[in-house]
Amino acid sequence: MRVVLADSSRTVQKAVSRILRARGHDVVAFSDGREALEQVRCDENVDALITSTEPMGLSGFELCWETRLISSGRRPIYVIMMSSNREQHILCEALDSGADDFIDKPPASEELYARMRAAERVSLLERNLDRLASIDSLTGVLNRRAFFDEARAITARARAGMPLAAVMMDVDHFKRINDSFGHHSGDKALCAVAQAATTSMPEVAVLGRLGGEEFALLLPGCSVFDAATLADQLRHHIASLRVGTDKGMIELTCSLGVSEWKADDDIDLLLKRADIALYQAKTGGRNRVVVASDAIAWTSDGIVAGKVAPNSVVRARPRE
Repeated sequence: MRVVLADSSRTVQKAVSRILRARGHDVVAFSDGREALEQVRCDENVDALITSTEPMGLSGFELCWETRLISSGRRPIYVIMMSSNREQHILCEALDSGADDFIDKPPASEELYARMRAAERVSLLERNLDRLASIDSLTGVLNRRAFFDEARAITARARAGMPLAAVMMDVDHFKRINDSFGHHSGDKALCAVAQAATTSMPEVAVLGRLGGEEFALLLPGCSVFDAATLADQLRHHIASLRVGTDKGMIELTCSLGVSEWKADDDIDLLLKRADIALYQAKTGGRNRVVVASDAIAWTSDGIVAGKVAPNSVVRARPRE
């Protein structure tokens, strides 16, 4: 594990670091609590914090509390507080500040190893639970909640000037697939579409299933022109798929809508424009890409330009 160690004593730092490194842990030690907190905040590989209770610019309790605010299921940080004072109020304050564990200072090596093994188990459990809560159980892509969690960080960067494009995608005639081949075969079709989108898009792309046969993609750093090209490549890929079932082969197509980030946007507006463009792709014949931008002029290979205003009102689009 990667461990941030905070203690005002260089002697304690060296002793604890030596114990941890002997078992393969990566340790970064600090005498100043604020520097330790900055390391925790900036280094996403930090798995654990071990801090003394005494003041170090920040007190150990403050450092613990601030670290707990940074920690999440996706980025669990196990916090161990150590103190030579075993009075009950110190232990209670440590736990109330968000510490996961408490250990004597200086720690005995075997006890510290045992605490670190507990930290590894808990961190693994938290990551697994977060994954179960974040992944759509059928297709293996992000579920709706996790997609919008990711979107918050991405749109923050877009507000700072990073290009961002969104793609809304819907499987054509999906009800007909379920009716003709059965819901189990429809599930197989959705999995095939999700796999195609996963393999066709850049690594930075964020893919989520928003519900039913509807998927959304965020493409950070991508212009609307590049997003339209990627969307059309995905459209071709999906159209080439054949999903085998007991009742024969399923042939798939998808309709896609593309939008780009604009000044004063938020994730809802960005996806709304892509969704309206998707509606136009559905009503315009399906198996095509519509771009919510007057800037796109080409119409070859199924890409057409849609004139979609940010606050357009449109009736519910067909789900077929």
